[in-house]
Amino acid sequence: MISKRYRAEFALFSNAVIWGGTFVMIKSALEDISPMMFLGSRFMLASLLILPFVLPQLRAAASANYRDGIILGVFLFIGFAVQTIGLKYTTATKSAFITGTFVVFTPLFQTILEKRIPSIPNIIGIILVFFGISFLSATGDTFLSVFYELADNFNIGDFLTLICAVFYAVYIVYLDMISNRNDYKFLTFIQIFVTAFLAYLFAGAFAFTGVEPVQADISGIVIGAILYTAILATVLTTALQTKYQREVSPTKASLLFSMEPIFAAIFAFFILSEKISIFGIIGCALIITGVIISEITGKD
Repeated sequence: MISKRYRAEFALFSNAVIWGGTFVMIKSALEDISPMMFLGSRFMLASLLILPFVLPQLRAAASANYRDGIILGVFLFIGFAVQTIGLKYTTATKSAFITGTFVVFTPLFQTILEKRIPSIPNIIGIILVFFGISFLSATGDTFLSVFYELADNFNIGDFLTLICAVFYAVYIVYLDMISNRNDYKFLTFIQIFVTAFLAYLFAGAFAFTGVEPVQADISGIVIGAILYTAILATVLTTALQTKYQREVSPTKASLLFSMEPIFAAIFAFFILSEKISIFGIIGCALIITGVIISEITGKD
């Protein structure tokens, strides 16, 4: 009989696999559609797919439940929005590395907000994963190349991506704090709908103020990216995370999610024919080792 903890960890690991396939698709789709329109379309389709299954929960929920879902949705929107916009101004390498730093921020917020200090195996895992992401992001002759690139040219895209990492860490911890007092289907729908609403709202605001014109060229790439990200990388992954993250600590969840760049590299290898360097292989090994070491401990 598989324990609840291992079932939950497998579900969160599955999320990392699915999310790994989103980067290639989103990067390609942004050539034909503006970031806010893409996010709005992705999350609105996802919310419409979920709606028929949550009508009873929507009628029965209390105002406190709606508050929890809306706060989650705001955190989720900010994280996705700044990351997607940041992708237009920074390189894929720097974006992947900076986003991966949420694995460092998560235990920090877990300690501050929940007064739960991560276990020693989890701390060791975090250190190994951080260096693993550094190796995986290296493009030069040394694994420190990504740090040199950031030091030489830290731009607005990098800053926005850093905000994404911070807010996603807060999102993981806040979800842990409220998941036990809410129905997971209800939370899944509310946070996805709020994200869609805010994305369309900001798309209109950006167009009205001239910050960014609305662009939505309906191409095969855009349709494919919206379908994949809405059905698999939003409906399925958000439901799995909302339902199962309560069985592990926020720090453990972030370590499992840190497997995402490994699968992103694998998808890029097969779809875009991008090569994986020796540094990339070492980085993958370090990330996997960090996750395995974290398994020595229990929930925290």
